[in-house]
Amino acid sequence: MKVEHINPFIESVSDLFTTMLGAEVSRGEIGVLKEIPPNRDIVALVELNGSTRGIVAISFPVGTALAMVGRMQGSEVRFVDETVRDSVIELVNLITSGAKSKLSGDGKGFNFGNPSIVRGNSYSVDPHTHSTWLDVPFTSELGDFCIRMTFEL
Repeated sequence: MKVEHINPFIESVSDLFTTMLGAEVSRGEIGVLKEIPPNRDIVALVELNGSTRGIVAISFPVGTALAMVGRMQGSEVRFVDETVRDSVIELVNLITSGAKSKLSGDGKGFNFGNPSIVRGNSYSVDPHTHSTWLDVPFTSELGDFCIRMTFEL
């Protein structure tokens, strides 16, 4: 895994929080995992293809997702429904499109699939490689969340 593949996602998260959500976000200590533990409530999975292949998983506890969507809508959101799922997908699309524009200058050679939402504690993500996952935790006034990435180089 190369830093030039990871930093664009970190920068894109910061850009999203500053411009769209009007909130501060800070990155925690980066770690390495052998697999994604299904311990978060809402996970958006995005497949990366092209010159680099991989999977990006953005994990939001329900409280964080509700706070982010509420900030977007300008009103309190109390439960996960189709609007919340669609809004999380929109946020993830903004993160990945921001990262794509930063990857290798213009993102050429990097193709992102549409995000899929997984919810609950009974799932596993198989990247079809024996690679490890990079775990990038974030803290914000809207709640904690993390991005987990694995790339096949």
